[in-house]
Amino acid sequence: MKIIDILNRKNMSLSFEVFPPKKESGFETVKETTEKIAASKPAYMSVTYGAGGGTSRFTLDIAKNIEESYGVPTLAHLTCVSSSRDTVREKIEEIHSLGIENIMALRGDLTPELEKTDRNTWDYRYAVELIRDIKESGYDFCIGAACYPEVHPESANQREDIKHLKEKVDAGAEFLVTQMVFDNNLFFNFLYKIREAGINVPVIPGIMPITNANQVERAIKLSGSFMPQRFKAIVDYFGADPDAMKQAGIAYATDQIIDLYANGVTNVHVYSMNKPDVAEKIMGNLSDILWKDF
Repeated sequence: MKIIDILNRKNMSLSFEVFPPKKESGFETVKETTEKIAASKPAYMSVTYGAGGGTSRFTLDIAKNIEESYGVPTLAHLTCVSSSRDTVREKIEEIHSLGIENIMALRGDLTPELEKTDRNTWDYRYAVELIRDIKESGYDFCIGAACYPEVHPESANQREDIKHLKEKVDAGAEFLVTQMVFDNNLFFNFLYKIREAGINVPVIPGIMPITNANQVERAIKLSGSFMPQRFKAIVDYFGADPDAMKQAGIAYATDQIIDLYANGVTNVHVYSMNKPDVAEKIMGNLSDILWKDF
């Protein structure tokens, strides 16, 4: 099933993101973890690609297993920053051959090694180039792209960022998923601005449950996300107690999701970090809300 068909439904949905193992020795453990999340029957699951494509060979194995074993649609991430056009073409062929219909087209994170190289030598510098190649492949993929409510760290300002976002949509991106957001007001403000700019595809807010205090610093480093005072107070008060912090983090994420649903956002994506218990508890908190047409 294509993600766009799920997003066009009137009922509320929840999806989860998982990541493949860094090494082959960890494959079975990650496979079991992702299966536990799939068993909760989310609307779909996305499977990441890894910085520089380092875990790309496991991405499709995980995605295919989720679809075949649990009937959950998957969104396979595909990054391009360290790849040649031939390599990307082969990967697109492989995704098609496995029957996966959805691709999350990303430039990918810049590793320290890549940052030292001459960008003019790269086959791909931007995600929009990858989106165009997927569209021109001749296969009928549903393509997603990333967006940044708090501005991409490499953009000069939000106006420039939204301009580049529209280029991705015009190139063929059918839906957008945001970087992690901890303040819903930032998402609503961003949504207003991109609608004004003529971007009318579905936009899915990305929510990350912070279940231990150490995640805060990493989340800020990865995304530059704004942490509202209400959330900082939770971390300050409960952060030293792992069990309490986990429960509080799940509650905060659940509250965000409910607020989004109540304000007309019908689809939410959760960066579940391969934590089945977290995914299960959030699904349980929303059990009488999900998949209903209000």
